[in-house]
Amino acid sequence: MNLAAGLVENARKNPEKTAIFFAGDRITYRELDNASNALAHKLVSMGVKPGTHVGLLLFNTPNNPIAYHAIIKAGGTVVPMNFLFKPYELSYLFDHSDISVLIYEPQLEELVKSTLEISQNRPALLRSDRFPEIFASESKELYLVDREPDDVAAILYTSGTTGRPKGAMLTHRNLTSNVESVIDGIKATPDDVFVLVFPLFHSFGITVGMLSPLTLGATIALLPRFMPDTLLQTIEIAGGTIFMGVPSMFAVLSDVPDPHKWDLSSWRFSISGGAPMPLAVMEAFENKYHVLIYEGDGPTECSPVTAVNPVGGKRKPGSIGLPVKDVEMQIADDEGNFLPPETLGEIVVKGPNVMKGYYKDSEATKAVFFGEYFRTGDIGKVDEDGYFYILDRKKDMIIFDGLNIYPREIEELLFAHPAIKETAIIGVPHRLHGEIPRAYIVLNEGHHLTKKEVLEYLRTKIARFKLPREVVFVKELPRTATGKIAKRALRQKVLQEKGEK
Repeated sequence: MNLAAGLVENARKNPEKTAIFFAGDRITYRELDNASNALAHKLVSMGVKPGTHVGLLLFNTPNNPIAYHAIIKAGGTVVPMNFLFKPYELSYLFDHSDISVLIYEPQLEELVKSTLEISQNRPALLRSDRFPEIFASESKELYLVDREPDDVAAILYTSGTTGRPKGAMLTHRNLTSNVESVIDGIKATPDDVFVLVFPLFHSFGITVGMLSPLTLGATIALLPRFMPDTLLQTIEIAGGTIFMGVPSMFAVLSDVPDPHKWDLSSWRFSISGGAPMPLAVMEAFENKYHVLIYEGDGPTECSPVTAVNPVGGKRKPGSIGLPVKDVEMQIADDEGNFLPPETLGEIVVKGPNVMKGYYKDSEATKAVFFGEYFRTGDIGKVDEDGYFYILDRKKDMIIFDGLNIYPREIEELLFAHPAIKETAIIGVPHRLHGEIPRAYIVLNEGHHLTKKEVLEYLRTKIARFKLPREVVFVKELPRTATGKIAKRALRQKVLQEKGEK
């Protein structure tokens, strides 16, 4: 078994079909297959062998799927990394993931250099601007290492309440099965053109936006970033049929003054994931574009898709839909007992898509399983028709534009500031972004600090999307009976504020 087998098969069956549309250029399946073969040969010459970890620090360009498949073909393990991270964050990934090779953008040279200055790991470096030379000089002969189904194909880092990222080990079986489930759930065909804006370090972007169409023999219209006019123009030029986005993207698209100056007749439907979809945003978008949004969900640890409103079937706005093929979902209590419909509990998931475990963290792995069921940390319910709803989260995680923000990480940095006595970070509902982080700060006596100074302090340590959008200075924080900071009380206060507006 090898996750890249789908690409190889489609290059054999349909070599001249467009695999990727990017910036006006079209890359065929033959060209994509040959390029990834050449890079696989290069990686092998650099010491990559079955099980070698290779880091990817790449933008949304064709180089990303080329590199991803080259690593997989060589038998290696892909470790996608967020290029928005700062050296402080990246250095932990460099060290913990044990990458032997890092493939990166030339524009990120300074970031890589600064990260290596504080990292203990010294991976071999390969800049993506060397790819043309590699494609020209290396063999195009097929390179495809046979792997066992439970061999790890990718490690995707996702943080938890400890504040330190954990590496979810996703196997060839995990990702292959989830791709098949996605294709079945959204009723995609080889004639579809997937419009991909999601960053390819994000599990949703990788599985739904890249692996699914390339396994199916469909086409990807790849965009480096979200710009509404460019997106709509791309749908017209490339004949886009499926667009995947987060709620904030649909909200922005709803505000486009005259979207129908572009020919959008090819657009079949949209998929929303990464954050809960506000019903008002869904209605505004659908009224303007006459294109339905199908909401789905799933954590990185589940490869990631667990549920989706079935395309062409019954759609329930506000629901994440039905479990996808081969995936079982239940609502469980704190002891792991399954609960009846309409009863609140934790959503747990079982299936071939569920991760092998967290890399080098057996204790954390044990903590997130009830037997074979993965504990998502989401509080939800299932209705009589089997549709699941997410109502709250056990974890304090904040989802900003589909990107996870973990309060503990920011809190630990703020606690280290000499002027700060206590702090708590919570998510505040936001129309465009899903949630934005708000920082509550208690200062040490005799100290003074402004919002600007807080943000300047954090800006050098964490990615921009993690920065608190609101900073509130308070004399004290609410506490539980045991003396813990009562974040629930802070959230209730936010809801009261929203209700008063």
